Amino acid sequence: MAAPRNIVVETGRLMKDEETAEDSPTSKKPIGAKLDGRYPLTGWEFTVALSVFLVFTTGLFCIYLTMPAAEYGKLKLPRSISDLRMLKDDLGKYASIYPTKFILGYCSTYIFMQTFMIPGTIFMSLLAGALFGVKGIFLVVFNATAGASSCFFLSKLIGRPLVLWLWPEKLKLFQAEIAKRGDKLLNYMLFLRITPTLPNLFINLASPIVDIPFHVFFLATVVGLIPASYITVRAGLALGDLNSVKDLYDLKTLSVLFLIGSISILPTVLKRKRIYE
Repeated sequence: MAAPRNIVVETGRLMKDEETAEDSPTSKKPIGAKLDGRYPLTGWEFTVALSVFLVFTTGLFCIYLTMPAAEYGKLKLPRSISDLRMLKDDLGKYASIYPTKFILGYCSTYIFMQTFMIPGTIFMSLLAGALFGVKGIFLVVFNATAGASSCFFLSKLIGRPLVLWLWPEKLKLFQAEIAKRGDKLLNYMLFLRITPTLPNLFINLASPIVDIPFHVFFLATVVGLIPASYITVRAGLALGDLNSVKDLYDLKTLSVLFLIGSISILPTVLKRKRIYE
């Protein structure tokens, strides 16, 4: 009678191990797995997310405390084109008097917003163009890449259930496309970064979930964001001609971006053509 009892004990142990594995923060649920309507993050994952957010917030607050007080009105983050027009002169004066402090505050704010997916980085990019001219493109690309990289690692740590909850079908399609690319993955990622085919927010969060190597993600981000950053920075030079953010991406601009993106995947197309021939 010992054998049946051992089987029962072993079965119970396996069930317990499976439950533990499901709750483990390092366990991977398959793409497309349903979360049964529950909140996507476990208690551990929520605690980690909150801790990371608090650390970043504390660091940002400390940087703000070290910045000299403005002497000409209350400065704030621009949240619209009209805000940019009103704040341009005051922020320009502040940046000319305290250039190092301003750049530090600007970069910290931009990276914070990009890391935690806070809307408004488009206005920060326009601001770089308005204050620094075309040279602002280096500032925008640096901050956008740093913020995207932080978002990548945060998603790698706790983002899987959140992405599965928000975009289950889109994630499955994205994983299928990534699986097809093989050694041409960088070309495909460049195409996605250059063109508005997929939102950058989704790319940042989903890339570690579908096992895109960080060096591919990083290189595609650095190079792929240059065209759009250039367009935004140039628009910041002429804020008076800009009525809304939608004016940034008219049909002509989108056509240029897709043309540049198509060039990035041209090697893949030519290789497939040679194979079929």
